Amino acid sequence: MAEPLRVGLAGLGTVGSAVASMLARSQAALAERAGRGIELVAYAAKDPPKDDTLDLSKIRKVADPVALARDPGIDVFVELMGGEGDPAKSAVAAALGLGRSVVTANKALLARHGLMLAKLAEEHDAALNFEAAVAGGIPIVKTLREGLGGSRIARVYGILNGTCNYILTRMHKEHLSFAECLKEAQRLGYAEANPTFDIGGFDTAHKLAILTSLAFGTQVDAEAVHVEGIESISLADLEAADELGYRVKLLGVAQRTEVGIEQRVHPTMVRQGTVIAEVDGVTNAVAVDADTMELTLMGPGAGGAATASAVVADLMDLARGRRVPAFGRPAAALTKPQRAPMQRHEGGYYIRLAVVDRPGTAATIARRMADEKISLESIMQHGRDRRPHGGDDPRVDKPALVVLITYATTEDAVRRALAAIEQDGVWVEKPQVIRIEKS
Repeated sequence: MAEPLRVGLAGLGTVGSAVASMLARSQAALAERAGRGIELVAYAAKDPPKDDTLDLSKIRKVADPVALARDPGIDVFVELMGGEGDPAKSAVAAALGLGRSVVTANKALLARHGLMLAKLAEEHDAALNFEAAVAGGIPIVKTLREGLGGSRIARVYGILNGTCNYILTRMHKEHLSFAECLKEAQRLGYAEANPTFDIGGFDTAHKLAILTSLAFGTQVDAEAVHVEGIESISLADLEAADELGYRVKLLGVAQRTEVGIEQRVHPTMVRQGTVIAEVDGVTNAVAVDADTMELTLMGPGAGGAATASAVVADLMDLARGRRVPAFGRPAAALTKPQRAPMQRHEGGYYIRLAVVDRPGTAATIARRMADEKISLESIMQHGRDRRPHGGDDPRVDKPALVVLITYATTEDAVRRALAAIEQDGVWVEKPQVIRIEKS
């Protein structure tokens, strides 16, 4: 049997600790499946491992990640520190510049510097593998990069952030507010103390930028992703969606259009009963629409064990001698994407309006929609509530709630219609607009 593949690991957080543990306990099985052993020989970490049962006493510790990347005693550098800048960027570049293959789970690094790193890997005959960077344990990178090589992909989309899916699931099933569900997600460790990166949609955007490159053969273009988070989603939206036969999910969507590649992250309504609509909790799902097939992959999108499994799968490919271009094509063949502006996006829309309850309001809304040639599939109106207000007159009128579902129209038309309705003085709160995705 060939000499073991010698691994240097940077980062001993949840995923790094799980990788070290998996390599230690599965040595015989990995060697049998890969044709050679995979051995952790050195590590760099600024903090102790998350797993306090992990025994690293026989593993060489290196002063810093860049020194580890340059260490002649390793064959492959595994970067699990995270972050788009240093030390991750410098360490990965150092390894690739020496012709040393890299395995990483760092979606931020790839979203910002993927093209540069792919070129560097090719120039020095090294591999850049990153299955764990998108959707945790779901093998979507290998599927797009290798499994669908003969297919023309029209759209790739899915639930790419478990934190957001957990929050929306709890809100829907338990009729809790966004704030309550976020607090519980933080308590359980699904959300960070500062959750903006997750709930603001930025984590999903980084992952989507990588999937777009793999699916369409374009350069990674994170700046082209339209990003909206779930902070504005209310219980009223989820209840209205339920009544209308939909579920609300935060989706990342990349698709071909006549004017370019559209990349967008936003809350989305999907029809009840579809696969994506039924994905709950911290589970991720990625769907691919191609000319040859439609497929959906589901599984744990985060967590030490699932993500570590993807890292080790990349190491097994390297141990077997399998190398493919980082984004499925030579870096020079990746085209600069033509961005499709969101104003041109076409589809159905959910629009929730809190309006003044007076004669002519509904007619005004309908007229403004008709002015923009927007056809309405359904309209749902809840009569006035009355609520305690204090004083001698303990009750006061509350705005009426109007929910519209449109047929396919453009983003620009919806925005123009709403601007006109605002000028008419009809609404009393900023409208909620959620796109409807065919799934």
